[in-house]
Parts: sequence; C-alpha cells; structure tokens
Amino acid sequence: MSVSEKNSVVEGDRVSVEDDRLLRKVDRRLLPVFTLLYLLSFLDRSNIGNAKIDGMTTDLGVSPASYNTALAIYFVGYVVFEVPANIILKKCNPQVWLPSLTLAWGIVSIGQGLVKNQAGLFGIRFLLGATEAGLFPGVIYVFSVYYLRHERSWRVAIFFGGAALAGAFGGIFAYCIGLMNGVGGRRGWQWIFILEGILTVAVSLIAYFIVPTWSHDAKFLSETEKTRLLDRLRADSDAGTDQVFKWSSVRDAFSDHLVWAYAFLFHGFSFVLYSLSLFLPTIIAGLGFQTWQAQLMTIPPNVLASFSIWTTVYFSSKYNVRAPFIIGAAIVSIIGYILLIACTSPGLQYFGVHLAAAGVYTGNSLLLSWPGENVSGQAKRAVAVALQISVGDIGAIAGCLIYRPTLSSHLYRTPNLIAIGYLLFAIMMTTYLWVVMSVENRRRDGLLSKGEAKEETEEESIRLGDRSVRYRYRI
Repeated sequence: MSVSEKNSVVEGDRVSVEDDRLLRKVDRRLLPVFTLLYLLSFLDRSNIGNAKIDGMTTDLGVSPASYNTALAIYFVGYVVFEVPANIILKKCNPQVWLPSLTLAWGIVSIGQGLVKNQAGLFGIRFLLGATEAGLFPGVIYVFSVYYLRHERSWRVAIFFGGAALAGAFGGIFAYCIGLMNGVGGRRGWQWIFILEGILTVAVSLIAYFIVPTWSHDAKFLSETEKTRLLDRLRADSDAGTDQVFKWSSVRDAFSDHLVWAYAFLFHGFSFVLYSLSLFLPTIIAGLGFQTWQAQLMTIPPNVLASFSIWTTVYFSSKYNVRAPFIIGAAIVSIIGYILLIACTSPGLQYFGVHLAAAGVYTGNSLLLSWPGENVSGQAKRAVAVALQISVGDIGAIAGCLIYRPTLSSHLYRTPNLIAIGYLLFAIMMTTYLWVVMSVENRRRDGLLSKGEAKEETEEESIRLGDRSVRYRYRI
C-alpha cells in the first residue's frame, strides 16, 4: 500500500464514529491499568527519598555517601535487565509478563521495609531495579501494537503522568504513614515501604485479569472490532501484523544511529528526572521546612508536572510535532534550575522547583513515545524502546552519584549546574534527531516525486520497516 493510500485509510477513518468507539474501548482497557501500574512502580522506587527524611539512614547506619550508592544500585539492576525484559515480552504474553513483574517488585518493595543494615538495603535496591525494569518499555511496546503512530504520544503522556502523580501521592502517603511510627514495633519509614508494597502486590493480582494480550488476539474486542483495529494498524505501520521474533532485528536496532540518538536524548533528561524526584524532599527540607512540611510540599510541583504533561502533549498531538515541544520543556526546566541556583528567597527557589519539575516531566513524556512512533519492525522497536531506557538510566545512575553529600551546599548548587548541562545536551540530541529525520523525509519525498524509488510490495515494506522509502518519520 502506498503512502497516499495509507493516509487515505488512516485519516479518512480516524474521525469516524466506529473508530472513535473502538479507541475509547481500547483506552478504557489499557490506560487505567497501565497508568496505575506505573504510578506504583515510580512510587516504590522513589519513596526511599521520603523514607530518608523519616529516619531510615539513621536507623540502618547508612552514611550519606552510601545512601547515594543505594540509589545508584537500583538503576544498575534496571539498566542490566531492561533489554532482556523486552525480548522476553516479545516472546511471551503481556497479560502474564507485566502483572508478574508487578507482583515481583511489590514483594521486593515490602522487603525494603524489613532490611536491617546497609548491605540489605543495597541488595534489595538492586532487586527492585531488576524487577521493575520491564514495565515501562513493555507498556510502550504494547501501546505500539494497539494505536496508530500519531495516537501513541497522548496515551504515553497519560501513562507517564503516573510518575508525576506518584510524586504527589508519595508525599501524602509518606506523611500519613509516617504517623504510624512505633506501630507493631516498626518505624514510620518501614511502614512506608511495607504498606505501599502490599498495595502493589494487591493491584498486581487484579492486573492478571485486566492487562490485555497482543492486539491480534485481544479477548476484550469482538471479532469485528479486532479486524477493524488490525486494518487500521496495517494501514499505518507494521503494528497490525503478527511478526516472528528475529535476532537480526536486534542487530538492526543496535546498528541504527537514530535509535542511539533517542537513547542519548533520554540520558540527558533521565539525569534530571531521577535526581529531582529522589532528592526533591531533601531539597525542599533544605529551604528551611520541617520534615512533615517537606513531605507535603513535594505535592504541588508534581501536580503541576502532571497538568503540564497533559496540556503540552495535547498540543503536540494536535499539531503532530514533538521536537519543538521537547526543546521548550528543557528550556522551562533550565529556567527553574537557574532560579534554584541564583535566588536566595525560599519562595523563588520553591517556584524554581515547580518549573524544573514541570519541564523535565513534560520533556520525558514526549521523548519516551518518540521511538515507539518512528522505529518500525516490531522486534526492532521493542529493543529500541528498551535500549532508550537502558542508556537513559545510566544518566540516572550519574545523577544519584553526583548529588552526593560533599556537593550538597547551597541546595546542591554544583549538581544543579550539571543538571543544566545535561538538559543542554538533551536539546542538542533533539535538534540532531529533528534535522536528520527532516532531511531523510525530504530525500524520500524527492525520490518518490521523481519516480526514482524502487517499487516495494507490502511485504517488502514491512520487512524494511523504517528503512522503506515510503516510511515517514514523525518529527
């Protein structure tokens, strides 16, 4: 099918009542459960920041430097198991794999509240990273076999909004659960891990009955709806086909410079995302607020970030552009860090925290859907999405180690300056992707308009994926 024919099918049907009804049904099945799972994932990885200011490091005898090491160890497990987890997903059933991962990290999260020393904390954080590694890239990949390319960014934004909401709920939960200090002979920080872990385990058991399988075998759709869904996907990309896993697709992903550019783009944002989310309670406490106030004051920046994500991605989807909004989000975050560094008024610094959070969460929500829209070939896309997060989270490891006690003066002024540098690097990578994909789109348009493009059958186009002369990148 030619580009013009595909566009006719996709654009002509996109606004039909039938398609609208089908999309709403898919949204109802996928978005609530996946958003909830990611909210719990982000909550269980970042609540260590709340536990820290509630006395965890003192009780376990963890030095400030060792606390940073514990944060970094989580991301080591995350990075190591990211790509293998998505390869397993491609070979398995998401209806079983994703809830099983959730059950596993829920049990591990409970274990965080039972550790007795520093060694136990290091070990349990590595296990938490390993068990959580497969959720985010797995969900992004599942989205890619249910939605058209232009429909995915908005859904990813809703899903990723769970991360910002986790920061808001984390502050509320930490404050309330911290009041249980002494109950059952346990400290408040222990109950933070235990109760939030129990919640994750309970949700994971329900998720086995809600998380869908692959689109070509979706049980929640009628045969007519399933046929309609697959027809839409085939007209738009390879998502409507049932492709067999091939190791050559893994090699294609690792040899594609654009795949690495997506990964390095997230690397720049990831440093800021995780250092901000993990150290936000500490930074706010450093503004002169008490522990219980700092827990609650993490809520407004995260709520603002959620609304910023949904508003920005709405306009990004409406105008079908990604790069300018990613660059704009990075600039907003940079302004926030400048306020945090340059100002001496706690009020202005707290406002800077709001801008930093809104910018970094919004940028991440856009860039994380980008390879899912532009990398074609199902196995290649699964690896590309996982590789993006693996390389990106090396930035998170750097953030955990750079925001160390010896650099904590003036509200981590030096690490905050490094964060600005990472955001500038992210702007450079966004610009690179923007320019390269725009040039390639124009080159392919020129070949087709001059009749110099080699004729491709539909099977050949699917095999070539994003290398097909008829494939267009979404900028």
